[in-house]
Amino acid sequence: MKLCVALDLPSEKENISLARSLKDCDVWLKVGLRSFVRDGKNIVNELKGINNNFKIFLDLKLYDIPNTMADAAESMAELGVEMFNVHASSGKIAMKMVMDRLKEMKNRPIVLSVTALTSFDESGFWAVYNQSIQEKALSFAKDTYESGMDGVVCSVYESLMIKEHTSGGFLTLTPGIRPFGSEEKDDQKRVADIKAANENKCDFIVVGRPIYHAKNPLAAVEDIVNSINALK
Repeated sequence: MKLCVALDLPSEKENISLARSLKDCDVWLKVGLRSFVRDGKNIVNELKGINNNFKIFLDLKLYDIPNTMADAAESMAELGVEMFNVHASSGKIAMKMVMDRLKEMKNRPIVLSVTALTSFDESGFWAVYNQSIQEKALSFAKDTYESGMDGVVCSVYESLMIKEHTSGGFLTLTPGIRPFGSEEKDDQKRVADIKAANENKCDFIVVGRPIYHAKNPLAAVEDIVNSINALK
């Protein structure tokens, strides 16, 4: 299980400062929609300049017509990021087209699909999809697996189920992590701690506010990484 630190701070300067403080840590960095819209590909280049060993997850959740998604996926891969995601609700045709576009690329990025956002509770999800979170997340995961993608973004509570119905090597990345269980949920509904993530065989956990709201973000990251390592 790897820690992915969400760079969701209000300015590029703050995100870069946080990344610099973590330059010696074995972590992934997540660049989300807010940061990328504001800072563009420059943020990726700056992060690589801090430490070329940083692995970057570009979290833009592509959702468009298939050819547009494939074009965008190719452009994202050319940025040199190690992982990005699309929305599973874009459908199998779009997801397969994305993977077909990338298949000849040397060292292509990991590609995930988003199943059910962790900000959804059961009633809110049902209103949009007319299915339960577990039912639809599993259906989306099967579509993703059959499309040749590497894994999904889901909550901790769907991770094990998804692996059991696809493959143990099918990756799960889980947001909504409150590392030690005592932190505020904020706008997340389906949250979990490190122990639960480990029990559900999550491959990546995403942590943002519990790190950058800490008095010492580096110490918070070190505590999380040490907790992960202690579970191995």
